[in-house]
Amino acid sequence: MNIPAKDLRPRRVWYLVAALLALLLSAAGVTVIVVTVRDAVNSVDTERSFSEGDARTFHLVQGETKAIYVSQSGQGHVECRIPELRDGSMTQPDSGFRVTLGSRTWERVFEVRPGSTGDYAITCTSERPAEFALGEKPEVGSTVGGIFAAIGCFLAAVAGAVAISVVTAVRRNRHRRRLTAGWAPHPAWGPPPSGPAMGSQHGPMA
Repeated sequence: MNIPAKDLRPRRVWYLVAALLALLLSAAGVTVIVVTVRDAVNSVDTERSFSEGDARTFHLVQGETKAIYVSQSGQGHVECRIPELRDGSMTQPDSGFRVTLGSRTWERVFEVRPGSTGDYAITCTSERPAEFALGEKPEVGSTVGGIFAAIGCFLAAVAGAVAISVVTAVRRNRHRRRLTAGWAPHPAWGPPPSGPAMGSQHGPMA
């Protein structure tokens, strides 16, 4: 017997719920990636970049760590000097960090943490032609966390949509079988019909 689809439970609207859930989680993952990339890109102030050998003055705030980035063709030894800083205020980071903006790749080479607020002149040199820029200290942990969060959103989108769709399909199929079994004609139970007599009895011959 053909059961109308609208009579089956759960309703097919759950397939739409699965699709919407996947769409929302995927959108969340894309948003996390966009924000993570934007923060990484904005960490370098390329608008105030300066060439090697040139001095550029920046306003630094006490206790705030800034990073010095270099963009050069290939690997070359880099040195930066900030005469007004006391010893130990400029250090080399323990890990590498690179950001690609257009045709340039910027690499973090130094971190600066001034002991007092003021204007500081920065001069940098390199073995190769290079451009330098000041920027924010990259939050590597936040960047990695953002990437994993985005991956988690994409995985949850797939897993959630598949789980809802499979459960809905299985339950609708079971409901179809129950309805089919309930509407099937039942066999008639009762004594078999009596047939014609197999013989006749005759009284004694007179």
